[in-house]
Order: sequence, then C-alpha cells, then structure tokens
Amino acid sequence: MGILGLCGILIFGLLVGGKGYPQEDLVKGLPGQPKVGFKQYAGYVDVDLKAGRSLFYYFVEAEVDPGLKPLTLWLNGGPGCSSLGGGAFTELGPFFPTGDGRGLRRNSKSWNKASNLLFVESPAGVGWSYSNTSSDYICGDASTAKDMHIFMMGWFKKFPSYRSRDLFLTGESYAGHYIPQLAVALLDHNKYSKGFKFNLKGVAIGNPLLRLDRDVPSTYEYYWSHGMISDEVGLAIMQECEFEDYTFGGITHNESQLCNDAISEANRIVGQYVDNYDVILDVCYPSIVEQELRLRKMATKISVGVDVCMSYERRFYFNLPEVQKALHANRTKLPYGWSMCSSILHYNETDGNIDILPLLKRIIKNHIPVWIFSGDQDSVVPLLGSRTLVRELAHDMGFKITVPYGAWFHRGQVGGWATEYGKLLTFATVRGASHMVPFAQPSRALHLFSSFIRGRRLPNTTRPSIDD
Repeated sequence: MGILGLCGILIFGLLVGGKGYPQEDLVKGLPGQPKVGFKQYAGYVDVDLKAGRSLFYYFVEAEVDPGLKPLTLWLNGGPGCSSLGGGAFTELGPFFPTGDGRGLRRNSKSWNKASNLLFVESPAGVGWSYSNTSSDYICGDASTAKDMHIFMMGWFKKFPSYRSRDLFLTGESYAGHYIPQLAVALLDHNKYSKGFKFNLKGVAIGNPLLRLDRDVPSTYEYYWSHGMISDEVGLAIMQECEFEDYTFGGITHNESQLCNDAISEANRIVGQYVDNYDVILDVCYPSIVEQELRLRKMATKISVGVDVCMSYERRFYFNLPEVQKALHANRTKLPYGWSMCSSILHYNETDGNIDILPLLKRIIKNHIPVWIFSGDQDSVVPLLGSRTLVRELAHDMGFKITVPYGAWFHRGQVGGWATEYGKLLTFATVRGASHMVPFAQPSRALHLFSSFIRGRRLPNTTRPSIDD
C-alpha cells in the first residue's frame, strides 16, 4: 500500500474511528465517579466571539451502542436555571451526587440507556455559561433561542458524526418556552438552508409553562383539589381572579383586592413546609445539611425513596475546584460560585406571557411529534392546566382522540394516564412524579422517554414490554 493510501486510512480512522470528537473536551473522569464504559465530554461553544459570550455543555454517550442511538438535548427552565445541575446530575443523567457532596453514584435509570444526552447551561449567565459583555445578562426568549440555535451549529462542528443523527428536544418547566422556540428556530434554519439541516424528530416537555393565564390558576385549583386550601379560599380565587395580567413577580394591580387577598391567604395556608414542586415529599432544611456537608458527614435525607437534599449536595460538588477542572468548566474564573439558578440574569418578565400553543401547532404541522407529560404531584405547573391546553390545541388543529384517556402501565403497575390525538400529539401523566419527573419517578420516566424516542404508544395493559 502506498503512503498516500496509508495516510488516507489514518485520516479516516481519526475522523470515524475517533469519531471526530474534540479530545480537549473529553472528561477523563470526575472526582468520586464510579467506573463506566461510556464517554463524557464537557466544555464551551462560543456563540458570539465579539461579545465574548459562550455556553457550557455536558455530553454523555449512550451506555450501549452510542453510534446507533439518537441525540437528545435536555434543557431545564427557570428561566435561568442550569440543565447541568438539574437534568444532568439530579434527574436523568448517569450520576447523582453522594450524600457527602464529594463524590458521585450511578443513576440506574439514566436516559443514556436509550439515547446520547446533551445538556446546556443556557442562557449566558447560567451556571458556567458567561459573557464578557454585561448587557448580555439582560435577555429573554428571543435571544435565548437565537443563542441556542448558534450553539447547536457550533456543537455539531465539534461533533460532526452527530450531524445526521435523529435529534430530539426535551426539557421541563420554562423549557415549555425554550424548547418550542428552539424547535421553530431549527425548522426555520432547515427551510432556508441549502446545506446542513437539523434532523429533528420529536419534542417532549415535562410540566411545561405553555400559557401563563391558564397555568397559574391551575396552581390554585390544584391546591384546592388536594385539600391544601379551604373551599372558601379556593372559591374566592376562582370567582374573583382573572389571571389575565400576570407576570413572574405575581398578581398585578389589575386584579381586585379580593383576589389578591385570597391569593395571599392561599399561599399562607400552604406555607413554606411543603415542597410545591412535589407536594408529597418532605422538605430539606438547608442550614443543617450545609453544616453536615462542611463536616464531611452524610447529609442525605430520604423521603419516599428520594434524596430531598440532593440540590445542596450538587451545589457543594460543583463548587469543588477539582470538579470544575475535570469538567473543563469555569475557564474565565467567574467572580461567583456555581448555583442552580442564576442571580445575575435579568430575564424579561413579560416573556412568560407568550402563548406557546401557536408554536406547538407549527411544529406539529411540520410532522414533528409533540409529547407533553406531567408529574401529578406538581403544584407549580400542574397537569390540570397542561391537559386542558393540549386538548384545546388538538381541537384547534382538528385532531380527533385516537387513544382515549386511560391508564398506561409500567412493571405491572399504573405508570400514569395518557391520551393521544392522532400520531403527532400525546398528553401523559406520570403517577407519583414531581415537577422534575425523572427525579421522583426515574423508572417510569425512562419508560416514557424510551417510548417517545422509539415512536411507540405507552402500554395500556399490564403485560411486560421491552422497556420493563
């Protein structure tokens, strides 16, 4: 064989055998990490060189046959909260922090059993994502979607073998804004691009904010229906409040005094000793936990099989210098520590009022399946509002019910309830799950996710399925 032929084989081997992945982003091992067979990558993608704006990502290969599995992007909401701290290390990624906050343990129900996973801290100002231009920290939905579009283009340059891979967009909470807006940006790109096109195959969002004037009142309906407020307070809210001019800051002056008084009373009755994101879980007392972490004690507190103090263990772990070094994170030595939700971001409050249903309609018209799923123990964005909005969307699009509302099963037990409108719109609940569905019900969440990316219906019998 000639030298040119040998060089060609070597180059091909570097691009294909080496997968063309950026070796400088390879995570060789995280402190306290159990041994695993899959690869991890982490680093930055620049989205605006002039402004010095860059987004941090964490990428995990599928546990088995990563070359044959799709790519799934996960975004947490907030707005302004970290997908690394949320999705990657508390919910659906391969590792959870240990109770002492200094190591990691395996998540046996990680979604990388079914897909390659990509987590991004977005927008700049969240986690280790940053900008050298302070005005960039004043942002909103439009700038976030634009930066994420640029990020995806840059990430595919780093990982060229994924350019043609099936792509699924997933997330939760305010990702009810992030994900549909990003999906539309990618569809617009595909429409006008004469070259590379995103191979978008599906959208799935858990407990999503879709329409504020419907999602907010459903919180108080949830309180009332779960015995958390009295009939008198519940009826006062339902009769007196319009919820037509609401922002993240609370009820505006356009509501009546009777409404505002009833809202205040409801919030007082529910109190601070209930986790609104999961009303059946106990709460964690941070002052005690943080003291135990400093003293190298196990701080884990278990409630219904869930570590309710994981968020504090996670923050402690990510602020260890050796962890940041292993993740190639914090390259600009930010003047503040890592936190789950940004304290420097000034996000446009009025963007929360954007009606997302028209965007979902457009996505579906492009033959992209949309799944909306809801943990049924969440009072922040309850299933009551999401289910109604999905039904209204189906009606607006002229979709008929093809799978009547009924139970779906996992391991012989009810996993939740679901309904389908044709082949492109599904609503499902996850029984016993919180606002963070994979956190509270990891096995049922993995089953739902696996069904989604494989284009399968959730099973309506107790017979074991391939995902059981």
